[in-house]
Amino acid sequence: MDYKNIIIKIRRIVRSINLESKKMQKNYGVSIPQILCLEYLKNSPNYQATQKCIRDHLNLNSSTVTGIISRLENKGMLARLPKIGDRRTTVIALTSLGDKLLNNTPDLLQKRLDLKLKKVSDKDLKKIEDTLEMLVNMLEIEDLEASPLLTAEDVIKEEISADDKATEM
Repeated sequence: MDYKNIIIKIRRIVRSINLESKKMQKNYGVSIPQILCLEYLKNSPNYQATQKCIRDHLNLNSSTVTGIISRLENKGMLARLPKIGDRRTTVIALTSLGDKLLNNTPDLLQKRLDLKLKKVSDKDLKKIEDTLEMLVNMLEIEDLEASPLLTAEDVIKEEISADDKATEM
């Protein structure tokens, strides 16, 4: 069997994620992690959540989530509000501008994949997982931290920047 076909298929997946990320940034001015943050808020009670809840949902580090929230706040798509009854705590709230953006963006690749994977049998899901695990082991990237989100360079750049800052100290 020609292993090049496997590499081409992996490259096609990576490329589609990168293209989607660039398209979202160009057409809507937001990154995929920013859209996922807004979607989380839209599905949260009263369209609000703490930064910790957002961080846990996105499975990203604190500094990355802080950057995502700050950029969305600067664009007016969310707001930081004092928590009622405890002004020491801040909640992040979706604004009407953020909601409007979500109503105008297409479904993300991740959402489309999620819907299709739900239709796959448990046996086939296990095969997919085992095959991907084998690839991860072959590439020796088991220790590479990864989020369950399909994102491109936006998060990678933010994490590299945070690592660079930590190295400088």
